[in-house]
Amino acid sequence: MALRHAVLAALLDEELSGYQVTKAFAAGVANFWHALPQQVYAELARLEKEGLVAGCEVVQEGRPNKRLFRVTGEGLAELEDFASAAAKPAFLREDLLVQVQAADHLDTDVLIERLTERYAFAEAKAALFEELLRRMRGGLDEAEFLLRGARVGPYLTCRRGRDFERANRDWCREVMGVLRARQAAGGEA
Repeated sequence: MALRHAVLAALLDEELSGYQVTKAFAAGVANFWHALPQQVYAELARLEKEGLVAGCEVVQEGRPNKRLFRVTGEGLAELEDFASAAAKPAFLREDLLVQVQAADHLDTDVLIERLTERYAFAEAKAALFEELLRRMRGGLDEAEFLLRGARVGPYLTCRRGRDFERANRDWCREVMGVLRARQAAGGEA
């Protein structure tokens, strides 16, 4: 997937400014695609130049003017082409996994500190996703929202982000338990 597709997907529902697109990334898209604000702005400029998004200047009183972007028919066609192609499998690249791989040769207490930090991060991120999911559902329970709610795509990707972070949290807890048990038993770790 290219950043272009993630930006186009973020613009599907409404016209957004570059700032709003970066906020949308932080709130939802970030669980499956990371981009810095300057990357998003550069991609918006490329997409506009290619005719995949259209931008318009909005004059604001007392504030700098802003530019709003919307997906064009060509942009939607680009997304449809992207969606029709086979998805490439994701590959996990995480420093913490390299550290755990080397656990038998590292200071266990330091490694447990790293795992504790990642556990806390995953717990907080999962809670943020859960709150976002609650807001997306409005007053509907999940089953009803999945059946009849508006914009199920962002909901499903947000759910994947929550589940991913929950799995990270649970894995960290398990690994910390193993390392602590090995320490207590006088084993190597």
